Amino acid sequence: MHKRNEHKVTDQDQHKPQHEGGRMGGLSQMAPAKVTVAPNGARRQKADHPDLPLSVVEIAQTAKSCWDAGADEIHLHVREADGAHSLSVDLYQQAIAAVRHLAPGLAVQVTTEAAGRYAPAEQFALLQELRPSSASISVREICRTPEITQDLYGFCNDARIKVQHILYSLEDLELLRQLLECGDVPDDMRDILLVFGKYNPARDAQSAEVAPFVQALGDDFPNWTVCAFGPHEHDVAAEALRLGGHVRIGFENNIHGADGELARDNAQNISRIVQAARAMGRSLLKDQQS
Repeated sequence: MHKRNEHKVTDQDQHKPQHEGGRMGGLSQMAPAKVTVAPNGARRQKADHPDLPLSVVEIAQTAKSCWDAGADEIHLHVREADGAHSLSVDLYQQAIAAVRHLAPGLAVQVTTEAAGRYAPAEQFALLQELRPSSASISVREICRTPEITQDLYGFCNDARIKVQHILYSLEDLELLRQLLECGDVPDDMRDILLVFGKYNPARDAQSAEVAPFVQALGDDFPNWTVCAFGPHEHDVAAEALRLGGHVRIGFENNIHGADGELARDNAQNISRIVQAARAMGRSLLKDQQS
């Protein structure tokens, strides 16, 4: 592995927040919070929640309702006809077009998640063919095939794909630091998603987990987002907002409201966290765009 000497600073994503406030000062001094909806994920089915969006039409309709509720971005998963997780370029193209038609202001981030079905080479192939404006990539998944790591991140840099690194643990954070140090990941590619709790085996996220992970970031990763598995999603997100982060909310991680009852739909939980942010005095990116 060796350093890449040419790194581009891109501004292709109009929703990319500038985090001057960081975790310093009060809530009013922090950069506006971005709210992302993750409406379906790779695993849940209609049996888990009847309003889980699986088809392209359902995903687009959910995108519109969540945009109206205050979301700035959708974290996009697509599904095969039988509900299975997919990295189909054709399905992604259909879904992106449908979302942009119904919610043209909503930023679209695609997932490259393996979900036990795809190898790093297939995840890389998706990015090469689809060339999305934004993609989430699990550091630990891609590093299962280290010989393509530099090429994958280099391609994203050259293709102006905004990468969000998915980190499940402090070990993942250390791995990302190593990739940055050796140059496999371009130095300006530092947008991260911190994942709390687990889907399988099930482990509910807790709000007390947020501060230690954020502290471990130091000043190296000022643009960070959290998502949380389980019924404490709202509390975890609220803690992230208080600490200067951004939030990802949706049925991928949790199908309940903060009150413990089954949520009506994704938009209801988006609306709840938007209201919580405003109540605590945290400014929102969506408010600036209205």
